[in-house]
Amino acid sequence: MKHPHRLTHIQWASWLLVMLLITIISGCVTVGPDYVRPDITVYNNWNTQHKSDQNSKELDAQTLAAWWSVLGDPKLSGLIERAAKDNLDLKKAQARVREARARRGVAKAAFFPILDATGSASQSKSSENTGSGSTSDLYAVGFDAAWELDIFGGVRRSVEAVQANLEASEEDRRDVLVSLLAEVALNYVDVRTYQARLAVAEANLKSQEETHQLTVWRYQAGLSDELAVQQARFNLENTRSKIPTLRTGLEGAINRIAVLLGEQPGKLHGELKNQEPIPVGLLNVAVGVPADVMRRRPDVRKAERDLASQAAKVGVATADLYPKFKLSGKIGFDALSIGNLFLSGSGTYGFGPSISLPIFAGGATRQNIEVQSALQEQYLIAYETAILNALEEVENSLVAFAEEQSRRQSLLDATTAAKQADELAKTKYQAGLTDFSSVLDAERSLLSFEDELVQSEGKVTANLIRLYKALGGGWTLAANEN
Repeated sequence: MKHPHRLTHIQWASWLLVMLLITIISGCVTVGPDYVRPDITVYNNWNTQHKSDQNSKELDAQTLAAWWSVLGDPKLSGLIERAAKDNLDLKKAQARVREARARRGVAKAAFFPILDATGSASQSKSSENTGSGSTSDLYAVGFDAAWELDIFGGVRRSVEAVQANLEASEEDRRDVLVSLLAEVALNYVDVRTYQARLAVAEANLKSQEETHQLTVWRYQAGLSDELAVQQARFNLENTRSKIPTLRTGLEGAINRIAVLLGEQPGKLHGELKNQEPIPVGLLNVAVGVPADVMRRRPDVRKAERDLASQAAKVGVATADLYPKFKLSGKIGFDALSIGNLFLSGSGTYGFGPSISLPIFAGGATRQNIEVQSALQEQYLIAYETAILNALEEVENSLVAFAEEQSRRQSLLDATTAAKQADELAKTKYQAGLTDFSSVLDAERSLLSFEDELVQSEGKVTANLIRLYKALGGGWTLAANEN
């Protein structure tokens, strides 16, 4: 005699085996386009050439990773290390990486069956007018399981998308780090530049005070008129008026560094209040070839990963065109009394495969594929734009760095001549061989050239920092690679 239940079990096992075989055989079926990184051609050399041939050589990876060390300023190096540890924007970027990693885990969970435990207890009473009016209890416990088979790769594409998103978030964190370190260094250079400009203004102020006193004495002695006194005075006060603006700029730069370090404004004044020289770096920098920038720049790498993620989302949308296979089942116990709940006769079960096939949705599925494909095209354009912007930034930084060095040399020569002219004008004025207008012009020119020279020295270093930033330097800082 055959046992019906045993036959059902055999049929179910056979059906399950068939479905598993289908899954294994179809495991390589993943609909949608397979992502291939775009092959974007760039020139082999930079349009801008240094005055030396150093720019064509490959930049040393260790130098690029810790480019601030070439400036030889321990205080700057300490500030950069603190910023890399405590900056709030960087912490936010790190939190986004953790979020993306968790989202990847959520997507991968779709590969596995869902198992739920259930339990219920209920009491019901029938109507006395239509029934016996009796009260009955029902108790039930069990397990529900469901598993959607990823026959056409929708889940695999989804995991592929979130994996690329995770990689993009890691590149975004690195890009935040690149910008952060450069901004700390640029503001530090601003601090030292403002301090040097203040020193220039105060030295000129002292010299002009002496000149003003000289005109007063000559006027009192009847050797000159009041015009020279007033000219010396307005020149003196004009110089004095520049000092508050410079102090304001200095305060702002120090406060900005504090915020970048995740600290309250005002906390760094004790560390940075004393004047120190503007840091000076290398005058020739090897930058490699344009293709190196494409590989190094985190923002370019992020744009490429965003494109890869969107390409996978096209596959996710395409999978909605195909049937979905699902296995579900339930095992449990039902009884009218809790004492009989786990007896052998209370057992229940139910198993079975299911399939859903999309037939009509008003074209929504195909339109969604078109939406995702259009987004993929936009991300491709964004990737190409990121490359062009990166190359532009390097080209502009190369020009600025080289030309500011030339400007600095000219200002150095002009300042040397202005100092000699100032000394000659004052000597001739004291001897009565020239009027005060020559002294006035000489003092104005000297202050102007000395101030511009200091600013140019700061710009040379600032442009070097911008060049390292354009090359993608700093993101491999070991303390943040975790």
